[in-house]
Amino acid sequence: MPAKKTKTLKVTQVRSTISCPKDQVATVKALGLKRIRHTVELPDNDAVRGMLFKVKHLVEVEEG
Repeated sequence: MPAKKTKTLKVTQVRSTISCPKDQVATVKALGLKRIRHTVELPDNDAVRGMLFKVKHLVEVEEG
């Protein structure tokens, strides 16, 4: 039987967190992003989507 493939999102930080509120800085760190142009692959679920909505001006998202 083929394994069920889970949907993922590729998230890349494109802007700095300097001068952002502390909760947005914490959200970027919780997503696993460390610096500009750093990309992580995250599961596509409601929790991750909520975090991405909060910092949508700092990241780019691709379906992967």
